[in-house]
Amino acid sequence: MRRRAVIALGGNALIKEGQKGTIYEQFANTREIAKSIVEIIRDGWDVVITHGNGPQVGSILLQNDIAKDVTPAMPLGICVAESEGLIGYMVQQCLSNALKKANIDRPVVALITQVLVDRNDPSLTHPTKPIGPFYKEEEAMKLLKEGYHLTRQPKGWRMVVPSPDPKTIVEADIIRKMLDDNIIVIASGGGGMPVIEKEDWGLDGLEAVIDKDLAAERLAESIDAELLLILTNVEKVYLNYNTPQQKSLDAVSIKDLKEYYMQGHFPAGSMGPKVLASLRFLEHGGQKVVISSVEKGYEALEGKTGTHIHK
Repeated sequence: MRRRAVIALGGNALIKEGQKGTIYEQFANTREIAKSIVEIIRDGWDVVITHGNGPQVGSILLQNDIAKDVTPAMPLGICVAESEGLIGYMVQQCLSNALKKANIDRPVVALITQVLVDRNDPSLTHPTKPIGPFYKEEEAMKLLKEGYHLTRQPKGWRMVVPSPDPKTIVEADIIRKMLDDNIIVIASGGGGMPVIEKEDWGLDGLEAVIDKDLAAERLAESIDAELLLILTNVEKVYLNYNTPQQKSLDAVSIKDLKEYYMQGHFPAGSMGPKVLASLRFLEHGGQKVVISSVEKGYEALEGKTGTHIHK
């Protein structure tokens, strides 16, 4: 019996530090990632791939802003869908080519995914998630007067938007059927499209974003995955990160990880959501979580590196 895994690619996966983010750079990075995913599939895993979209949706929002006097700007929800489509296309094409080269006959499909959230989620009235470009003081003050929510950061001002907690994956049944048909699925990119259920209407999109790691966990639950592989920009999870007391975690139990989480070792803007997603996955029936760098995904799965979280 084949095993199921969700592979969550970090937002840094397709645009490396120091790169401009051209489409050529992104395709080159995606081709490298595809090689590692092929090895995981060759090992007998049925995979669903999800990914971040921070740099890409930020670029779309910036393009929106610059061209707003020429063509109508699209709302945030549509920008998220745009980024999910363009990244899904890159992963789908590069992985399909890599599988063909490896003589593995498996179709790959990218699916625009909706994620149901609670219409009473507190974040919908208290936005905290920074997105998009940085604004200078004068422009930021103008946006604040127009009713936008912004926060000051070291590089300037940024808009903040709601980031509700994901509840269920709307297309979960479709994804499971595709897996049963031997199809590799790319889904819930950038956390997926946040939607609520409206009486006498149906699903309706929100001007919000969902954390991609928390969405990846819901996705893993929905397909009965036994493994959640989270690939980011560090090789392992660390305690006291970036301090003289920094210590890597190689293997850690859910009990100990929960204690470290409660002690505040994992900030909300970086490792926090990944650890929370790990805890949720294991508490809801998952067997194992591995967190490592994008470059060492297959080595981490083999146990040669990464942080391995178990029950």
